[in-house]
Amino acid sequence: MDAISLQHIYSVYFAPRGRERLMSLGEQLAHLHLSYKDRLIAIIGDSGSGKSLIIKGLFPGVALSNDDDVISMDKVMQVRPMDLDHDFRTATYHIDMRFQMAFTQMFEIVDFVKGALEHGRRVIIEHFDLLYPFLKINADIIIGIGEEVVVTRPTLFGPLPKDIYNVVIPSLYKRRMAHSAEDLTAYALHKIYDFPFRKFKNANSDIRGGFVLKFPEKLEVDLPKVEECVKDLIAQNLDIGYYDEDHIQIGDHITIPCTGPRIHVRNTGDIENYRLWPEFVFDKSTGRHALVGMVTGQDNDYDNFNQINPEINSGVF
Repeated sequence: MDAISLQHIYSVYFAPRGRERLMSLGEQLAHLHLSYKDRLIAIIGDSGSGKSLIIKGLFPGVALSNDDDVISMDKVMQVRPMDLDHDFRTATYHIDMRFQMAFTQMFEIVDFVKGALEHGRRVIIEHFDLLYPFLKINADIIIGIGEEVVVTRPTLFGPLPKDIYNVVIPSLYKRRMAHSAEDLTAYALHKIYDFPFRKFKNANSDIRGGFVLKFPEKLEVDLPKVEECVKDLIAQNLDIGYYDEDHIQIGDHITIPCTGPRIHVRNTGDIENYRLWPEFVFDKSTGRHALVGMVTGQDNDYDNFNQINPEINSGVF
């Protein structure tokens, strides 16, 4: 009697903010979804979504062809026939299509990927949606990163990379809004109540269309006052920019700690429908008090903020 085959369609996870949380998610995805048989790994997501950090969590020690602002030309030029390791001695290769296409022709990339796969090597490809129309081989596993992280194993019947692209790319702006709103809220608490930024370490949690900050004790703060302070910062249309790996700059004079300095909207005015839940929510399972912020204008009770996303549940895949 043949064994029953259970087909996995897709899984959805919160896309966290911050270096440690993103790499931790990558590590968990490796345990839950990766197989030693997987050879073609597709990563789909826009710049600043956390792709590189998730890859580092998925494959510790893998050498990336690019790492944010740093490009390894040896890795970029590995697809060129004159520079090609014809024995494919490396077990795992990484290609970022947006960088790669600036230096090499598409046929060179296709030939390299096919050659690596024929030699039983693993190839991790960022922006796989750009390669698939020419490669015409779907990935063993696709990981899309937007507001949420979508993991799927394509079959003969899909999904295609463009389907994942159409889900995660438009949704990323919500995650950027939520993260920017979270940091503005932290700044407002610091400005009004001199609340130390170090208190926000490990306080982050997730919610659809917003953010959560959890504390061991309920803060004695006026949440409507905090909300008004943040709304004032939003109304000032202040630029938000990367300062360094641990800080962002807001406007010309505000520099604050941030665990994900690349995951932001460009201007405070880009944050829409910001509001705070009017009271702290006590989480009985952890014994912590949650400050809940939203950027989607949802009016649900807090016990149903994480309702199933109708876009993902509508048969997109």
